[in-house]
Amino acid sequence: MIRGLIRGTGEICITFGLLLLFFVAYELWGTGQYTHAQQNSLAKKLDEEWAKPAAKGPKVTSEKIKLGDGIAMIRIPRFGKNTKFVVVEGVTVADLRKGPGHYPKTALPGQLGNFVVSGHRTTYGAPFNKAAELRQGDQILVDTRDKQYVYKVTGHQIVQPTELDVIAPVPFHPGRLPSKKMITLTTCHPKYSAAQRYIVFGELVSEVPRVTAPSKKAA
Repeated sequence: MIRGLIRGTGEICITFGLLLLFFVAYELWGTGQYTHAQQNSLAKKLDEEWAKPAAKGPKVTSEKIKLGDGIAMIRIPRFGKNTKFVVVEGVTVADLRKGPGHYPKTALPGQLGNFVVSGHRTTYGAPFNKAAELRQGDQILVDTRDKQYVYKVTGHQIVQPTELDVIAPVPFHPGRLPSKKMITLTTCHPKYSAAQRYIVFGELVSEVPRVTAPSKKAA
């Protein structure tokens, strides 16, 4: 009886271990495949939209952009020469599964204020997996229809999830009018945990005409 109990317990442990292994594999690989497919679709759509003549009319604001649509391409050289992602509008669970997401109502690329982008660190393509490796002066390149905006990292900070002032037009100073064109990247900290947030700050240093279309083979 004891031998059967031990054998049964062992089989349960093995089964549980296999299920855990499959779950981890899905979290790290399966979710990445989903994001990869979404990124390819978003990049193709951006290619098509940017190839058309720019529409005339009032300046585009984030309120006029459909949630879940691609708005720009972000590339951070320190993350890898060919690593780039389409930034989607929105930061809901569904939006961030597609790729890094732009906080609605924060500045758009190149605008005065704070262009805030959030992204996963370990799953769904892990666009900000190497966020902690960024150093002061590192470039963050953001492509739009006509321009490439070059931001440079100015610092980083670890905050609590409730610290929402990091997305203010002037980080940590809600209500203050911005005088700079900034970028803020947010992701979970530490890896495999949502206990805190890792924040990267940057400022716009230059803008140049965009010379290359977004790749259809997104990271």
